[in-house]
Amino acid sequence: MISNTDKSNKQESAKEHNKCMISRRQFLMYTGAAAGAASVMSITMFPGTAQAVEAKARVVGYPRKLLGKLSALKLNEPLYFNYPDDGPNTQGILVRMGVPAGGGLGPKQDVVGFSLMCTHQGGPMNGAYKVVGEHRVLGQCPFHLSTFDMRRHGIIVSGQAYESLPQILLELEGDEIYAVGVMGLLFGRTDNIIAMQEA
Repeated sequence: MISNTDKSNKQESAKEHNKCMISRRQFLMYTGAAAGAASVMSITMFPGTAQAVEAKARVVGYPRKLLGKLSALKLNEPLYFNYPDDGPNTQGILVRMGVPAGGGLGPKQDVVGFSLMCTHQGGPMNGAYKVVGEHRVLGQCPFHLSTFDMRRHGIIVSGQAYESLPQILLELEGDEIYAVGVMGLLFGRTDNIIAMQEA
């Protein structure tokens, strides 16, 4: 038989075990010290894991390619070209839209260039430039109906794509329009420049 004293001792012991034995401040202090010690140990036990390595930066420029003359561009009549090379997935569109656009060139900032390959599965969008009121869109892609807004850096308007169209960076020298770079990754490539050099 258990005496009342034994019951009382067991109840006191249970109460002590159910309460927190460490304050929040102590917990944070101990765990912070433990984390610091672990990081110091990992650096000393595994040399080289936390050391910076000197590496040379690879700076490669895009080619500068003449696309056409500003004075020769007719309103809403696209000019097609390949850039940065003549390899796969390099088809592009240059168009004077008559309305200002992000990255636009010319006095009205209305000349833009974009890749013609849909960013979803590479559907070709040749002949898919449309004027819809004040909007200028490229699409619908023949694969899954993606449409892109050419006035706002080629952002997706509708469809399955989830990335903007790569925009061709343009430069105006006198009356001549040059392609000088690509903002975004061309569909089907892992690196625009490396693919260009291998082509």
